[in-house]
Amino acid sequence: MKKIHNKPNLIEYRKKLRRRSTAAESTLWKTIKNKQIENLKFCRQHSIGNYIADFYCPEIRLIIELDGASHDNYLSEEKDIIRDRTLEEY
Repeated sequence: MKKIHNKPNLIEYRKKLRRRSTAAESTLWKTIKNKQIENLKFCRQHSIGNYIADFYCPEIRLIIELDGASHDNYLSEEKDIIRDRTLEEY
């Protein structure tokens, strides 16, 4: 079976994204880390395929994406739709 979670080639980029969290990501992380919600474990900047989800809960296969101002244009909107469809297929 092909590995789709946390691909080794994305490790450094995932670390960079964690260091540069947005204010919204930092605020949400404070609420969901350490199994504070329904005892569910969430991961930050978790890669699935070639995409990196802001937050992922493997137990219930939930992805949380916080799309800020960088997603407020036509091209980003199209890419987000493709990302969402691909992640739903996984």
